[in-house]
Amino acid sequence: MYKPWTGNLELKFSRRDLSTQLIYNYALAPWKIQRSLYPEGEEVCHCVLLHTAGGLVGGDRLSAKIHLQPYTQALITTAAASKVYRSSGAESWQNIHIHIDEGANLEWFPQETIAFAESKYRQTTRIELAPDATITMWEIVRFGRTARGEKFLDGNWRSHTEVWRDQSPLWIDRQYLHGNPEMLDSPNGLNAHAIAASFIFVGTTVEPELIDRIRSTWEEGNYQGKSSVTRSLAGLVCRYCGDSSGDARKWFQQIWQLLRVSYRNRKICVPRVW
Repeated sequence: MYKPWTGNLELKFSRRDLSTQLIYNYALAPWKIQRSLYPEGEEVCHCVLLHTAGGLVGGDRLSAKIHLQPYTQALITTAAASKVYRSSGAESWQNIHIHIDEGANLEWFPQETIAFAESKYRQTTRIELAPDATITMWEIVRFGRTARGEKFLDGNWRSHTEVWRDQSPLWIDRQYLHGNPEMLDSPNGLNAHAIAASFIFVGTTVEPELIDRIRSTWEEGNYQGKSSVTRSLAGLVCRYCGDSSGDARKWFQQIWQLLRVSYRNRKICVPRVW
């Protein structure tokens, strides 16, 4: 009989001189973290997470706590695409709690998640932002193994993300997809596409001129699918719905570049594991 995984991860980053350092690292299987990397200098710490089991099975429980101390900068990604396997009944579950202190910035860029047909998955993410702290993150989800003609049927996907500052919500997003033909084909569902993706920036006001520049990247990129760019009170939300995770990532990297230059005066540095 399969014994579900109960994985835990705790990371803490601190600023020492001009360097962001991972000062505390605890990982319980199947979580594992590779060594810190500094491809763009000591100010930004790149970390790569690894799921040693290869994917989530019904009943698996993963949790992570990430803390960025004041004025740190970290980029966290994953070593490979994540997989959520089909389940005969039990949900797999992931809970992430992120605390970002004053003036700190986290870039949270996991690679694509593939939700198999008949998979059941629930994730919750809560982010606490201090003054002048920002979070930049994306999520790219492929519903069904489309390379083999599989559709996301008889599955469930639930996602709940919250970003707070001073006990006030800055952004709350709830998603629920129940795999069935009506949802897959409906304009209110996946609209006959396989990929739903979101790019989120929260923590400071985005000027309308920058929103216009971001929209122009889509118009000039000859991408397939649908997109939206929405300015919020404390950031922006970009959505992609289509069939190419490559297009989603390429567009998101263009958005990331514009935000990086505008708010950090630094060009993007693509992690080498991508």
